[in-house]
Amino acid sequence: MNKSRHIKKEAILKALESSLGVVTTACKKTEIPRSTFYKWVKEDEDFAEKVKDIENVSLDFAESKLFEQMSDNNTSATIFYLKTKGRKRGYWEKQQMDMTTDDEPIQVNIRLTDED
Repeated sequence: MNKSRHIKKEAILKALESSLGVVTTACKKTEIPRSTFYKWVKEDEDFAEKVKDIENVSLDFAESKLFEQMSDNNTSATIFYLKTKGRKRGYWEKQQMDMTTDDEPIQVNIRLTDED
């Protein structure tokens, strides 16, 4: 890789980190087209791995903010957390559908295997 491209990649990684992973912001800050950024992600495994690491740091930051809200007794934040992270423990909403025709229930038969 030539030195100029290496410097540009380092610059956009730094900008990406300071923008908490927002690609458009990082590209505007460094004047590197988004298409170039995504080309580098596709073609350069090391660069792609660094981008992924920055995305994980951004996610960690967002989760820390969520935990702060939960610590402040924000009920909505707690419910959101349980619906996303507590699904295996039953904290999720089921969608129900009431299907009728002329006020008569619609019968649905589900065949699970060919042996039924």
